[in-house]
Amino acid sequence: MNTLLRSLSLLLLLLTAGSLHAAVLKGVVLTRNDEPVAYAYLYVDNKCYATQADENGYFELQLPQGSYQLTATCVGFIPNTTTVSTGDSVWRIYLKNNNLLDAVTITATRSPKTIANTPVVTRIITSHDIEKIDATNIRELLEAELPGIEFSYSMNQQVSVNLQGMGGMSVLFLVDGERLAGETLNNIDFARLNMDNIERIEIIKGAATALYGSNAVGAVINIITKTPNEPWTAQVNGRWGSRYGQYRYGGHAGFNKGRVSNLINVQTDGFDSYKLYDKDGDSTLVYGNHQWNIKDKLVFKLNEKEQITARGGFYFHQREVSEIDKERARDFSGGLRYEKQLNDFDRLEVNYGYDRYDKSDFYPLIDKEFLDYKNVQHTLRALYSHTFNENINMAVGGDMMNDYLMSYQFAAQQNNHQQQTADLFAQADWEPSIHWELVGGLRADYFSHYGIELTPKLAAMYKLGDFRLRGSYAKGFRAPTLKEMFMDFNMANVFTIYGNESLESEVSHCFSLSGEYLRQHFSATLTGYYNRVNNQITTVWDPQLGGMVYQNVGGMHAATIDATVVLRTDCGLGGKLCYTFFHEFPLEEYNLSDTRPHSVVLQADYHKAFKHYDLFLMINGRMLSASDYYVVSSSDGVAYDTYAPFHSVGYTLWKVSIMQRFRNAATISLSIDNLFNYKPKEYEYNMPYTLGTTILLGCSIDLHRILPQLYDR
Repeated sequence: MNTLLRSLSLLLLLLTAGSLHAAVLKGVVLTRNDEPVAYAYLYVDNKCYATQADENGYFELQLPQGSYQLTATCVGFIPNTTTVSTGDSVWRIYLKNNNLLDAVTITATRSPKTIANTPVVTRIITSHDIEKIDATNIRELLEAELPGIEFSYSMNQQVSVNLQGMGGMSVLFLVDGERLAGETLNNIDFARLNMDNIERIEIIKGAATALYGSNAVGAVINIITKTPNEPWTAQVNGRWGSRYGQYRYGGHAGFNKGRVSNLINVQTDGFDSYKLYDKDGDSTLVYGNHQWNIKDKLVFKLNEKEQITARGGFYFHQREVSEIDKERARDFSGGLRYEKQLNDFDRLEVNYGYDRYDKSDFYPLIDKEFLDYKNVQHTLRALYSHTFNENINMAVGGDMMNDYLMSYQFAAQQNNHQQQTADLFAQADWEPSIHWELVGGLRADYFSHYGIELTPKLAAMYKLGDFRLRGSYAKGFRAPTLKEMFMDFNMANVFTIYGNESLESEVSHCFSLSGEYLRQHFSATLTGYYNRVNNQITTVWDPQLGGMVYQNVGGMHAATIDATVVLRTDCGLGGKLCYTFFHEFPLEEYNLSDTRPHSVVLQADYHKAFKHYDLFLMINGRMLSASDYYVVSSSDGVAYDTYAPFHSVGYTLWKVSIMQRFRNAATISLSIDNLFNYKPKEYEYNMPYTLGTTILLGCSIDLHRILPQLYDR
């Protein structure tokens, strides 16, 4: 009995002591114009204390006495972390609208800058944009966000990209600044790039070779992944479609504790095979596919100025080509990145990356799988930046890469080749006055099978109040790939495609001029591009060999005009209108570009926050014009040396979505894709492979927000 009494007394003493040290943290969440942010969420970093503001932005949070790092967040605003302490003070926490002025980009200059102060025209797609579109992979997202981009089908229904006249070999996709292995049929495997852990996507149109090397001729699309900032996170989600068995299941778990944070994401998605019938009753079988994506990102802070980031990923993809043959692809990726802020003026980053992409054929009747394609890349990079004063920043760096390729498209006697590359680059960012900013860069690339290529870049921006005027010139190049140099592939006994070790690089000269008007809630941008591409690499019919041979041909001259208007209001209404015009100046008699001259993306959305409830409404439209061009064809069944006219019809697709979020923890979404039930009369390679209107139903649950101990209600 005495023992029990002593235990109860000790427990009472602890509870009393705890209550004596408890305090209330009071505050209000405001915009930069001192307007309240209704129902914002607030949590203490690395601690299980959180609450929600009321309709006037006021909040109270009971926690032990002391100082804390308090983070405030709300949909449509940039999260803000502030040091606060308990007491009688009423803390004012300010949130900035998540708009173009406040967005931060690193791709254009390799150093963090707000979009309003970046001399190179950059488009940012935020995590909030991705959530509204509810895209599964990069293809779905870019089609909904960018005019001038079109994903179509090449041989055997492999997906190809066309961005303002540039194909997949001229559009460089990066993940956290890292290249991707697995070029196949002139494109990467876009299903690898799912949207489950994306913080933002930064897009630079035009040549960016001076910073990123070969392939950055037409554009750079850099996908930047998330790092958890809450004490711990866990989510499960799913989406189901009404046609051909569409599904997507996924989830993530993460934590941020002390010096360590980690985030792991898992997603599986796919659809079943289905048939399309054109106006004449002819059918096209669309291959079903299923894939898994698993990614992990670990960040360890050695101290306030040093950190190490480790990443790893696994991807599996299977296409249902037939009952007896399944095409499979796998990817294994990983890397380490060391970052150190040496002092107030110097910063160092060292990175190693590994990426292996395999393709194989699986025969279920005999339960055997045969590997016929393997691309392995090892990359080592160093980047050093120095700030001379507040007006001048210099960045220098270099890369080394070993690129190994084993392919069924090579001759049997030597089915693998490899190439070593190295580069050095330097870039200076100078702000001589409050109105002017200049960027200049130079890069030297070495290829063991080719030689050396030099690429310069110069960009300038003039600022006057809310106006921005940007102009740039950049040289770009695309070195011949291992496939283009060593290919020896029989195309179904029709003809053979031969590589050419004497190929030279494609070289481009890209000019851009942009005018912008930017306000807190409104922006309007008009940009013109002119791109001259010489020594284009393509296949040409060789009558002596009786096949197609990779050759350098004349090239392409093209002009593009981009116009974008974006509106965001504090009352929740928003809209976006993007238009792209493209025109190619043929160097020969025939126009060979199948790029559509006109394309439009239109988006309108509405967000309303209530106590423990958020409502999102969105409508998205995509309009593509018709296109007339010529294709290389066979005149006698063998020689591919004649040109035939081709016509691609225009089309329009619309999608409407409604999302409801409860207690900032559970989301239910309903979308109607292809709202007006569009079906092509003929299913060409660049037409949407759709059966008509599709209903999509999704649900996600944030488990860490459901548990009651996380909130002080």
